[in-house]
Amino acid sequence: MNVTHHDRELFEAHQSVVLTNVLYEKKPLARREELKGKTLAERLYECMFLLDSGRYAQDPQGTEGIVKEILERCEAEIVVTSPWQEGKLAYEIEGHRKGLHYLTYFKMDGSQVDAFARICKLNEVVIRQMLLEHEETLFELLTQQFEQPTNLGSDSDDEPEPVAVGSGADSDDSDDGDDSDE
Repeated sequence: MNVTHHDRELFEAHQSVVLTNVLYEKKPLARREELKGKTLAERLYECMFLLDSGRYAQDPQGTEGIVKEILERCEAEIVVTSPWQEGKLAYEIEGHRKGLHYLTYFKMDGSQVDAFARICKLNEVVIRQMLLEHEETLFELLTQQFEQPTNLGSDSDDEPEPVAVGSGADSDDSDDGDDSDE
């Protein structure tokens, strides 16, 4: 068999491609069962759910329970949940003209995001959802606004009572200026 110079170059080029593919071969990712029990990157999330307002009006606790169940299935640690706004939608979504925006803050493993989106898509109460990842400082500020009680109408001894403008010792001195005109 007579091997030409051109054939030898093709053979060597083919060998280098084979070696390159072997060296950089993509290995399959570890299976989910192998990852159980290992903590991956826990991240901080804010999620705005758009829920079926009719279902929420009939059974608020049950609807909130469905949202909490979705988060529990994704092994999320719920920090704060709160109904935010109910009203008419700008456009019809999946036959819904009204909806309830339900705000949640939670901690969840970053690898669960795809499962979270899939569960929400399959759920009939959740019309849409928007998931945002936050840094720790911003997350703390956002969650603090829900944890602080409002002090409207409370008789707390810790806070000083408001003082009217112009009251106090300085108000007597202002009358002295009027006496000089007499």
